[in-house]
This record gives sequence, C-alpha cells and structure tokens, in this order.
Amino acid sequence: MSELKSRVPFRGRLRTNPKIRITVPVGGPAASAQTVAATTPAPTARAKHSVWDDTSATGLAHSAVPAATWWKDYKLRLRVTDSLSVVTVVLIAYLGRFGVDGPDSRLRNPETSYVWLSAFILVAWIVSLDVYRTRDSRIFGVGATEYKRLIEATFKLFGALAIVMVVFRVEVVRGYFAIALPLGLALLSASRWLWRQWLNKQRACGKYLARVVVIGDPADVEYVLQQVAKNPGVGYQIAGAALPVLDASMELKPPWYRIPVLSTLADVGRIVAVTAADAVIVAGPVPGGARYIRELGWRLEDSRTELVLASSLTNVAGPRIHMRPVEGLPLTHVELPQYAGGKHFFKRIVDVIISAVALLVISPILAVLSVVVWRDSPGPVIFRQERVGREGNNFEMLKFRSMVRNAQDELDGLRGQNEGAGSLFKIRKDPRVTSCGRWMRKYSLDELPQFWNVLMGDMSLVGPRPPLPEEVATYEKFTNRRLLIKPGITGLWQINGRSTLDWEESIRLDLYYVENWSFTGDLIIMWRTFRAMRSPVGAY
Repeated sequence: MSELKSRVPFRGRLRTNPKIRITVPVGGPAASAQTVAATTPAPTARAKHSVWDDTSATGLAHSAVPAATWWKDYKLRLRVTDSLSVVTVVLIAYLGRFGVDGPDSRLRNPETSYVWLSAFILVAWIVSLDVYRTRDSRIFGVGATEYKRLIEATFKLFGALAIVMVVFRVEVVRGYFAIALPLGLALLSASRWLWRQWLNKQRACGKYLARVVVIGDPADVEYVLQQVAKNPGVGYQIAGAALPVLDASMELKPPWYRIPVLSTLADVGRIVAVTAADAVIVAGPVPGGARYIRELGWRLEDSRTELVLASSLTNVAGPRIHMRPVEGLPLTHVELPQYAGGKHFFKRIVDVIISAVALLVISPILAVLSVVVWRDSPGPVIFRQERVGREGNNFEMLKFRSMVRNAQDELDGLRGQNEGAGSLFKIRKDPRVTSCGRWMRKYSLDELPQFWNVLMGDMSLVGPRPPLPEEVATYEKFTNRRLLIKPGITGLWQINGRSTLDWEESIRLDLYYVENWSFTGDLIIMWRTFRAMRSPVGAY
C-alpha cells in the first residue's frame, strides 16, 4: 500500500542526542528492534525502519506535501460541481414546469416572480451546502456523513422555503418544488459519488493523503497502523511513529515496516517538522495523561497540525456516542443498543416491501436457475437447512442446491481438509459442489431463495450471518449476542471477505452490526453487496 511505503534511507551521520533512541531491525523481517547508540555509524543497507537524522529530515521535508495543498483544491472542485448541479436543477425545474414562455400569468401573484425565486433558491442552496459543512475535509472519501449533510442541507432549505411560502401566503406552483427537490438530491449525490471514486483512486496511488504521526504504546500504535492499512479510504499516510519507550526485545513486524520510529514522546514536534505531518494521532494512553495531551496540542498550534485522539470504544459506532461537555470534565455518553422498538418495526416493513418486490422482479431468474440445478445433477432444486434465528429460534433456510444429493453423508470424510474458521466447515475446492454450484456460489446466486425467508420473517435483508445449530452449541461468552436480532441475507461479513475472514473477525463484525446497525448503514451494506457480487472475494 503506497501510503505505508515511506522510505527514509540511512545517509550521513546519526543525530547525536542521548535522550533519543532509534530502531534498526537487523537480520530478517522478524528481527528484533535494536537500540543504536548515537555514535554508531549508519548501516550501508536500507533497513525496514529509518532514523531521524539531519540529511534524511531535509529530504523528507522537501518531498512532503501538506494536506492544505490538496484539500483546498479538492474543495474547489466540489464547489464548482455543486454549483453547476444546482444551476442545472433550478433551470430544469423552471423550464420543466413552466416551459420557455414562463409561468402562466393566471397562476402567479403580481408580486411573485419565479425568475427571482429561482435565483434566490440557487444562491440559498449553494450557501446551505457551505453552512452544513458538506465540504469538510474530515469527511472526504469515507463514511456516509458527507451524504447525510448533503441531504440535511437540502431538506432544511426546502422546508424553510415551504414555511415562508405558507406564512406570507406566497403562491408557488408545487410542481416546481416537486421537480427541484428530488432531482437536486440525485444530481448532487451522484456528483459527490463520482468525485469520491476519483479521490479513492488517487489515494490508492499515494496521492491526496494526509500525513500523520502516531504516538502511544506499541500495541495501541500497531492497532492504528493495521486499521489504516486495511482502510485506505480514510486518507491517512503514516509518516512516522513515536513510542514512550522501546524494549530491545520487541519484534517490529508488519505493519511497522518502512515506518520511522522514535523511542521518545518528548520530541514529537521535531517529527512533525521533519515529516510535514498534517495530524498527530494519539493511539491510546500516554505518559503524562491529559496534561501531556493538552501541552502537545499547544505545541502543535504553531504548525497548524491537527490533534486526533483515537477512541478506545473501538466497537461502538459514532451515532451511539455523544459528548457532554462539563467544565474540566468532558464526558462521553454511549447509548444502549436497541434490539426492539420502532426502528426494528420499520426495518421489518422495509424487509417485507423489498423482499416482495425482489421476488417478483427476479422470478424469471429463479425459474431459469431452478431448471439449471434440476438438469445439472439429481436431487431437489431447493436445499433446506436448519439455521438458528433471532433469540435462538430455529428456522428452515432456503438455498438453491449447489452440492450433490448425499453431500452430508460425505462430510465426515472431508473434515480433515477443513479450511474454515472456528466452527465453520469450508473447503476451497469442495468435491461435493456441483458444476453449476461453483458459479452460483461465486456470485451468491444460490442465496436468492432467501428473499422468501425474509418475507416470512425468519431473516432480514441485512444482519449477522445465519449460524448452524452445531455452531451455536460451541459459542462462548458473549458470542450468542449475535442472536439478538434476525440474521441477514447479507451483512458486514459478506462485504469484508466472507470465507477469508478468521473466526474472531467474523464474530466481531457480527456483534458490531448487532449493537450499531442503522438504516443508513444497511443501505451502504446493500450497495456494497452488489459490488461484491460483481467482484466476489472469499466466495466458494
């Protein structure tokens, strides 16, 4: 990954400072970190880690591009396309409702001019996008916050206009707003989505990234490094790391490679200057606690470097977290997860509507696949398997049969070849899978009959993976919390690797969804499921 390949070669002499220790792995990739004395000459070979010396500092400082350089340019591009979108929408709404000749004089009040109204809406719309911070650099390229703010700005603007029209009894043809509102949301969202795709491609090439320095204990720093490596869309490039102390026996393995490491937190300001970092991430508790963090923030003010605190609430979604400022004591409130109530009732309504429509739309595909399965191998077309649903209630899950008829009888003889994680049984090249079953599994077509399970109320469109009874029998501690809500046709496990996930990660994703699900999150998961079906990973 390009943002993790920061290379600072060993050139020149080491900076003499008895308080600063630098790491140089010796030997193979898993070599232990060694403390190099300030008088030790630099090695000739390029090491996995780099030192902070004057020569490398100068080269890196000149090559670094501050974030302000790119996000201002990106903001300008968004502002231009947003303005063009709004102008286009207002023009289409005006011409679409009134035509080229303008509004019928019988429909308008003498004081009302739709031309001036259109101009006012145009300006107000563009301003509202700024007021609601839809172009905030912290939301570029990742998450749904950008789209939420876009929708909020648009709906509140049109809501305020509607109130004004009613209060002042201004006659406005409703068709004008009926065109402008949905078309505007669609066009603005589409343009933002296209720009996001472009931005993610640029970030994959190592551009448009914010350079960050991560500080904290080795375990906390390593967790942040891993998450940044797994999620390049966050837009961070690791420029360096600083640890409170460096044990000589510590093994520096991936994802530490090619990341300069400083063995003190007292000189973070120098790292920021050397790397031209845009932010410092505090990965966890640090010596000095709140006082150190407060003073660090003061030192970073001069360089306009942001201070980012990594929350220890790693499995709690943002909507459940609320800050309550109390003088001298900022409190973080975490809402209790909801497993019943209005949200789940509405989720059920959505499940019924979408599953019913889906069954009607894909009925020709279901018919074709039924014929294919029937002709491919002897046995029933539909495979019925007992699974465990909400609150431990068993139900019969439906799938197109993708294995031979006696697949269950051959299971015991194949257990030695199991490649699945935890209690799951998976073989990449399972000999029991039929010829048509291989491509149906690859593109998840064998799961289409599960829309019937959703319609009947046994499953949901999005949820945890439906487990087998024997799998549930092996659950430990809090794993059975997966059963607090209905299992889903798709979920976080489906879009994050499926069978390639280890057992702990698949459980973590399911529990995260159970406690933090939202309608917006469900929409994102369904959208990413369609993308995963086009380019399947871990489906076999």
